[in-house]
Amino acid sequence: MIETVVILLLSVCFFISGKVRSDIVALCALVSLILLGILEPKEALSGFSSNVIIMMIGLFVVGGAIFQTGLAKMISSKLMKLAGNSETRLFVLVMLVTSLMGAFVSNTGTVAIMIPIVVSMAMSVKMNPSRLLMPLAFASSMSGMMTLIGTPPNLVINEELIKNSENLKQLGLAGEYADGLGFFTFLPVGIICVLVGTLLLLPLSKKFLSKPGALSGESASRGKSLKSLVKEYGIANNLCRVQVNADSLVVGKMIGEINIRKNYSLNIIEVRHLERNQRNLLVKNVVQKAADSDTILRVDDVLYISGSMEIVKVFAEKYKLEILPDTDSANSGNLDFYDIGVAEIVVLSSSSVVNKTIREVEFRSKYNVSVLGICRKNKYILQGIADETIHTGDVLLVQGTWDNIAALEKENTEWIVVGRPLEEAAKVTLDYKAPVAAMIMLGMIAVMVFDFIPVEPVTAVMVAGLLMVLTGCFRNVEAAYKTINWESVVLIAAMMPMSTALEKTGASAWISNSLVSVLGGYGPILLMAGIYFTTSFMTMFISNTATAVLMAPIAMSSALQIGVSPVPFLFAVTLGASLCFASPFSTPPNALVMPAGQYKFSDYVKVGLPLQIILGIVMIFLLPLLFPF
Repeated sequence: MIETVVILLLSVCFFISGKVRSDIVALCALVSLILLGILEPKEALSGFSSNVIIMMIGLFVVGGAIFQTGLAKMISSKLMKLAGNSETRLFVLVMLVTSLMGAFVSNTGTVAIMIPIVVSMAMSVKMNPSRLLMPLAFASSMSGMMTLIGTPPNLVINEELIKNSENLKQLGLAGEYADGLGFFTFLPVGIICVLVGTLLLLPLSKKFLSKPGALSGESASRGKSLKSLVKEYGIANNLCRVQVNADSLVVGKMIGEINIRKNYSLNIIEVRHLERNQRNLLVKNVVQKAADSDTILRVDDVLYISGSMEIVKVFAEKYKLEILPDTDSANSGNLDFYDIGVAEIVVLSSSSVVNKTIREVEFRSKYNVSVLGICRKNKYILQGIADETIHTGDVLLVQGTWDNIAALEKENTEWIVVGRPLEEAAKVTLDYKAPVAAMIMLGMIAVMVFDFIPVEPVTAVMVAGLLMVLTGCFRNVEAAYKTINWESVVLIAAMMPMSTALEKTGASAWISNSLVSVLGGYGPILLMAGIYFTTSFMTMFISNTATAVLMAPIAMSSALQIGVSPVPFLFAVTLGASLCFASPFSTPPNALVMPAGQYKFSDYVKVGLPLQIILGIVMIFLLPLLFPF
């Protein structure tokens, strides 16, 4: 027992110091428990196969898809209309929305869904997301107290009441709750927790979580934004769209055969094809192609053409193409960058392309990119660039697939690629996939909310994550993997077996029984306070569900020993287990927001510990009023 407690205390010291990564500390503690023979390897590794861990991984993917498809931005813009530009109103709105969702959906699922939405909302008002993300996690835990299914400890204490129902009836204790708790029995407790928590978190988050610099929303790239590049070069000024119809004369022809640049002085910027599932009009797929000379044009292709509108009309009329109006906001003349993008390259003095024309360099055949424009001494050249001679220091605006643009960085003796193309690609949201992501997200929530659907929550999350990848809500599979924060996953998985070690060595039972035996003679309120704070303390180091399972029988027997109703004692257990905010690994929501908010262990102590203590004191006095002894 002593070895286990020492390992636990050392881990806490390292967590607080922050000098060693939290996942490394957790792994060292896990290995120490194995080497000392306290845990078998199978027991030590059980955390990595836990439903909670698998669910966390899946929810990271689901949350990433919500952000990548622009769904988060769409939802946040709707909510922003309610909040306006007020940080206080935004804070209260986040707490309210999270609480309403968290009452019916698991707190882990609530946080995963809300993280990208909250980050988008914070960016909109130039507010640091760290100010909102920790309160988001805490709100999900507090709102879990509103309903029977809100959090696992609620189900644990309900099961304990049902198990002892006959004894309670014989003793005349527990009253109407002897046969179990109702779905909304928890509602008054949950509402009080959310109200008190919101009032406390407003000043606490403002004082301790308003970090300058972290996640400011500023682009980390050295380059300009994609929209600013298009605007700067004036690419979209003379941009229009023409569609290839069934009777168009270009169907089946290659772009090179039309020779549009030579014959009409027009430039095809992009070819886009919209594929829509005939059974479901919401599911669509946009395929972007660079306008290569060997690109074969198909029916329904949309050509993005830059040049004089009058000449475009002549070209369209000759080849029976339809000029599309710019009334559809989703497909207006503005350029999108789903599969292809743009970037600037600066030509070096030592480059072999200096004094050669764009045509001679053969950018398209050698590098699979097109040159859209040239910036030379603050002047922009957009017409006749194929025959334009390249000078030292010229900045070329190139277009191509993101991978091909990134590959230009290998030619570091020829030019410098401004910015980081692959990072820019990751910022581009796949807006046309937002309806797909929304349907998958709503399906996942429905499975979690409705008990009559025979699917476990962890299965629902796995299916949702897989569907996000298979339906193209990510640019590629690698993008989905990048959304998973492995540090948080390893941290939680490695710390979960600590509860097994504490139980095996008898440390948990010794702590709880000692405290209860000391306080049992001082009346029910003090005994209930002891149970609450013992549960709260233990939840800082082991999972809240495991703590509730351990403490619920102790609370029941303690109440029966002094002849009072066990209901307030059991509520003290579920509150102590669920409202643990002083540690990042006490609950999955706390761990989920840790990387997104760039929090340290000490941040949870500064904000979560005062909240945890004050909420505990408030509830100790209110529980006997709500559920009399």
